[in-house]
Amino acid sequence: MRNRNIIAVVLSAWLTWISPQVNADSSKEEEVFVEWKVTDLKIQEPLAGLEGDPRWGRTVAITPTKGNCLACHALPIAEQEFHGTVGPPLEGVASRYTEAQLRLLLVDIKQLKPTTPMPSFHKNPAELHRVAERFRGKTVLTAQEIEDVVAYLTTLK
Repeated sequence: MRNRNIIAVVLSAWLTWISPQVNADSSKEEEVFVEWKVTDLKIQEPLAGLEGDPRWGRTVAITPTKGNCLACHALPIAEQEFHGTVGPPLEGVASRYTEAQLRLLLVDIKQLKPTTPMPSFHKNPAELHRVAERFRGKTVLTAQEIEDVVAYLTTLK
């Protein structure tokens, strides 16, 4: 029960802190949802056929108004002092998951882990319920940002 309370507090604080910033950083282009298809618990094809850049993916992953992975996960990023402990460490994640599995984990983790506090970063906004007005019709990350983060995570072997 204590772990659930900690997760709820961390998630609530993160959402409260990041919500105004995500809205301020978004643009019309970033709000476009790109369809994706799950096959055998993977998204085989890059979203919109895009190629990811691991350098940008690292930036997206550690930016508080974007991926904000450090809020919950430890990453091999020495220049950042604080790393989360709620989620599993991401060092070596490419040894545990394929690129296609990582893509699904980012896009819509709820398909694999329905009770996780991790958000689905590129879920179809039409499928979301009880979303604040200013976030309706938007994804957390663009298709390009998803592919960039996937490219970064695949370097973590």
